[in-house]
Amino acid sequence: MHRFIARSVPLALVLAMWSCSKQYVRGSQDPSVDTAAMSTGLDKDDIQQVLNTTLNDLRKRPIMDQWRAEAGAGKRPVVAIAPFINATSEHIDSMLDAMLSETETWLVNSQVVDVVARDRQLQMIREVEGSQHPVFNPLSIPKYGRQFGVKYFVTGKVSAGDERTDKSRRVQYLLFMQIIEVETSLVKWQQKGEVTKAVR
Repeated sequence: MHRFIARSVPLALVLAMWSCSKQYVRGSQDPSVDTAAMSTGLDKDDIQQVLNTTLNDLRKRPIMDQWRAEAGAGKRPVVAIAPFINATSEHIDSMLDAMLSETETWLVNSQVVDVVARDRQLQMIREVEGSQHPVFNPLSIPKYGRQFGVKYFVTGKVSAGDERTDKSRRVQYLLFMQIIEVETSLVKWQQKGEVTKAVR
């Protein structure tokens, strides 16, 4: 028993010292928690920056004017959000999903289009591509559109340039967002956002 206590006391002291050196804070209590970059991956601030650039541009483009006119006539076009392609070596898929959700929310709140729920899109992809390989294929956009009566797809792609020296690393992200008309496969709108992250 004494031997157990003697061995456990140093461990308890170490754990106490470790826990005292850590402090947990909320972003609402300390805004610097959200503003500091923690890696070269994309984070919430990066997503907001890109979406501010792209969606604010979309707001004033002819395609939005057309959608507003159609909505005013009681014929909202049906839009689906397609997965964004991650053409980088970074593990940013979760942040791309967040970007899709933010874009979907923005479109729903615009009240000029009807947006297909993303879980229905997975069903649509399975029906077109087969249940064995239910992966979004940009070449199948016309088939997806016919399957669910979708008139437009919002999609995008993220690429990155990665540069390193002995002591630093810089990743420059380029995100392209576009709207594709299903019937014609024409790109009706496209805009890019840029984010640079570095460690030095």
